[in-house]
Amino acid sequence: MSAGWSLWVVSLIIINLSIACVLLFWGTRVEIPTHSDGTTGHRWAHGVLKEAVRKLPAWWYALSVFFLVFALVYLYQYPGFGNRAGSLGWTSDNEHARSVEKNNEVYLPLLRHVQEKNLNELLLDQQVREAGKTLFQDNCSACHGMKAEGHVAVGAPALRDEIWLYGGSEEAILHSINEGRSGYMPAWKQFGYGRIKNLAHYVRSLSGLAHGSAEAKVGASDFADNCVACHGVDGKGNQLMGAPDLTDNDWLYGGELADIEASIEKGRKGVMPGWKERLSTEQTKMIMAWILGENE
Repeated sequence: MSAGWSLWVVSLIIINLSIACVLLFWGTRVEIPTHSDGTTGHRWAHGVLKEAVRKLPAWWYALSVFFLVFALVYLYQYPGFGNRAGSLGWTSDNEHARSVEKNNEVYLPLLRHVQEKNLNELLLDQQVREAGKTLFQDNCSACHGMKAEGHVAVGAPALRDEIWLYGGSEEAILHSINEGRSGYMPAWKQFGYGRIKNLAHYVRSLSGLAHGSAEAKVGASDFADNCVACHGVDGKGNQLMGAPDLTDNDWLYGGELADIEASIEKGRKGVMPGWKERLSTEQTKMIMAWILGENE
């Protein structure tokens, strides 16, 4: 820090320590005028309560002296007193460098191990899977959840099942992580409430959920005319496009009637960013090992 800021910090420390010393060593010894009964004369509750004067307990005094001495020793040994480095020469940069070096002693051999193994072998390696879990929680859990359970509020799919929007092969998952994905469903607000409701009933019927038979029968026509291009004639979706299967009762944005109506009326747009600039190939393989290993 600059000399000016250093002087400011030093001044604050000296002032605060000086006040603490005055309160501790002088304030506890100053004589407070009292009456013969040991009270100051201050009264509350119509004289029922009176303010008394008592000495601080010995343990409180001793503890205060201890922490005051501790503060002085700390400021002598460690940086904190302005620009003074401290007698031990400790710095946060050196501490970080030691931590990185200690971590690399474990992490670099693990990376070399991952390079030498294929994904099927890594699925059986508990150390690799634990590392993958940590990487997942550090980078992916904000959307997919700490346990990869998914999040309907943002349309992030659950990853601990066997249902994959873009395919569950090693190549497809690797592409999803490295390059990201962008899914889009257009809004069909122009249908109006009645047609949207009927279509939603038909969509629920595809996965065997409770629905109105009459509404679903009417909605089937709109589905055939407008939705099969992406979701297929049988509603089983299209992994090349990321169009979800509507027959598996797995819902990105919720499977209640109101949720489906909202998806039809307003459309949906989901984006997963690519992570190839942040995650190495080895780190990506460890994440995949954890995800796929949890699905076994």
